[in-house]
Order: sequence, then C-alpha cells, then structure tokens
Amino acid sequence: MLVRLGRTITVADMMKKVKASSSIWMKPRQPAFAWQQGYGAFSIAEDAIGVVVHYIETQEEHHRKVTFQEEYLQILREHGLEWDERFIWE
Repeated sequence: MLVRLGRTITVADMMKKVKASSSIWMKPRQPAFAWQQGYGAFSIAEDAIGVVVHYIETQEEHHRKVTFQEEYLQILREHGLEWDERFIWE
C-alpha cells in the first residue's frame, strides 16, 4: 500500500482505520480473516514513487520468485534495522 500522509495523521491512526474498514469488508467473505497485530511502514523519497507503484502493480509476479517474508527480512537487514523473530510474524 502506498500512502501519502499529511501532518495531522499518524501511521498508527491510518493503520487502525485501514485494518478496521478492511476487516468489516473481509469478514463476510472470509470469516476466519484476521490482521496480525503489527505492521511495517517505510518512508520513500518523492522520486521513488514510480518505482514503488510499479512494484505494487507487479508484486504478484515478483512474489513467485521471492516470498514476502524473505523480502521483508531483506529490507530490514539492508537498512540495519533490528527485529525480534518471536514477534515479526505474529
């Protein structure tokens, strides 16, 4: 999901709204649907928007080669971020 946030909404507030509204839509279609507790959010440069849009549009094909989990851990490593494996895939 690519989102541009204004200065009056936090990532946490936006994700709360996204999860709530999508859950309402999903529950009649997939009763067992549930969001994990956490989420990941990354900022990008303005000139990278086109690259990210292309990634989103082709991610189904992309994830046939590299799983989401593999790619997410790669992003965390590349940016020197720390994580606790016990909580990352809750």
